Amino acid sequence: MTLAALTRKRADHSYGFLDASAKRELRRAMVKAVAVPGCQIPYASREVPMARGWGTGGLQVTLTLVNPRSCVKVIDQGADDSVNAASIRRFVTRVSGAAGTCDTTAATLIQSRHRIPEEVLRADQMLVLQVPNPEPLRPVEPDMSRARQMHADADYARLWLILYEQVVRAGRIMQGAGYPALVNGRHVMTPSPIPRWDLPKLHMAEHLTILSAGREKRLYAVPPHTTVEPLVFDDIPFRVEDHAVLTCGRSGLRGYFMNELPQADGGVMHEVSDSELGIKAIRAAEGSGPAPAPTWYRAGEFRRA
Repeated sequence: MTLAALTRKRADHSYGFLDASAKRELRRAMVKAVAVPGCQIPYASREVPMARGWGTGGLQVTLTLVNPRSCVKVIDQGADDSVNAASIRRFVTRVSGAAGTCDTTAATLIQSRHRIPEEVLRADQMLVLQVPNPEPLRPVEPDMSRARQMHADADYARLWLILYEQVVRAGRIMQGAGYPALVNGRHVMTPSPIPRWDLPKLHMAEHLTILSAGREKRLYAVPPHTTVEPLVFDDIPFRVEDHAVLTCGRSGLRGYFMNELPQADGGVMHEVSDSELGIKAIRAAEGSGPAPAPTWYRAGEFRRA
């Protein structure tokens, strides 16, 4: 027996890096997820050239959906130019031949970590959200077998209890990113670690959203025109982050979700989290580009276009 006999000749990878079997399985899982909105569908998560926990679930879905006519946008915490976003975008375009873009309106396939773009997504666009922990019941039920039974029974009393305890102790619901939401009136999901600001963007949206957790080997979906209702009490309305009065120090935009940047003098400067929206606003003010497309929020108030 020789070493040559134990190895195979070099072969190029499959289109989109993943092999055909992996893509078939993921597509079947996505069809099931669309058919049962919010329900977690298991799949055999494959190895991709990045570490678990850095967006492998979203990357596998993106590689399954991408085709040569796609235009891919990748966001990391709202930014297109971060190392993670730029690396994933470069990898997807290289293995698929698809075009890459930072413009939300030009993209047909958007992969995001922790944010949904501020510009309204269309019916011909798909959003893929990276999810570190897909199980909303994990804080109240660590046994996943029992958690699945609770989902089957639509038993979410313990989640309501957590929210109630927050109201009793703090006077308001303190749940921030990953706020639990009821999808299509049946399954409670955790909508990735997106801020509360982004949760209303999923409700009755025109676009399809796929949420995937590679490390946990599960994905779920929010199809177009599907209700996504945050868990709230009748007398305590759901509130997003109070960023309506904040102004971006670079673009001058006001009434959008902002990042807080500490300054050398001890103060802070705010910058719009959606970096491409800020760039568009600056270019439009300089007369070197078009104005941003319609956004979900205007003056800090959610208004569907």
